[in-house]
Amino acid sequence: MSLLEMESVAGGYGQVQVLHGIDLAVEQGHVAVVLGANGAGKTTTLRAISGMIHVQGDIRFNGTSIVGRSPEAVSRMGIAHVPQGRGTFTDLSVDDNMRIGAINRKDGEVESDLATWYDLFPRLGDRRRQQAGSMSGGEQQMLALARAMMARPQLLLLDEPSLGLAPLVTRELFARLGELNREQGLSVLVVEQNASLALSIGHWAYVLETGRIAVQNEAVKLQDDEAVRKAYLGF
Repeated sequence: MSLLEMESVAGGYGQVQVLHGIDLAVEQGHVAVVLGANGAGKTTTLRAISGMIHVQGDIRFNGTSIVGRSPEAVSRMGIAHVPQGRGTFTDLSVDDNMRIGAINRKDGEVESDLATWYDLFPRLGDRRRQQAGSMSGGEQQMLALARAMMARPQLLLLDEPSLGLAPLVTRELFARLGELNREQGLSVLVVEQNASLALSIGHWAYVLETGRIAVQNEAVKLQDDEAVRKAYLGF
């Protein structure tokens, strides 16, 4: 069963339509990858899911339509969105950022989860009292990911997580994402320019072109398809 389903989704900004009938799904426990050139509609696709723009068509999460719900309501349903540019609260400490991620939780396991994520991301644990804005871009990206996971989401939306990061940091970040998927069954929808790296952890992949799905297939098959690589992926 699909955890997330987008059916004939169209939308954009004001009079500018960016998405022209998107059909997309994320299976439970899978990593789905969205690729495409700048301006293809990748970020808008994630914003449509999060309730940040008005859309036509239907978006279902766990079988329930989420069209028309506010971003806060979508988040409470179990979808965490890490936007492009990380979106950390730079004036707050690492620890405060992490706790904000758990703001809607009512269970008593926040402290336990903090310990878990500080163990998984040791650099965050070492800097928990440090102001988030004083950390490197890679550390802030890891903080954004860990903060999103503090909400215990069923689905994680990631928008260009490698943007501005050094290649070594990017590989480490995607290795962590792969571990979260394999070991915790985390479902992920990731928009990424580094097609090769994203496909290496993905199960299914979509290639967007001017707001439409141009190609979709198993991630490994897209990786091995030379014609698709040359036409759309640039590697």
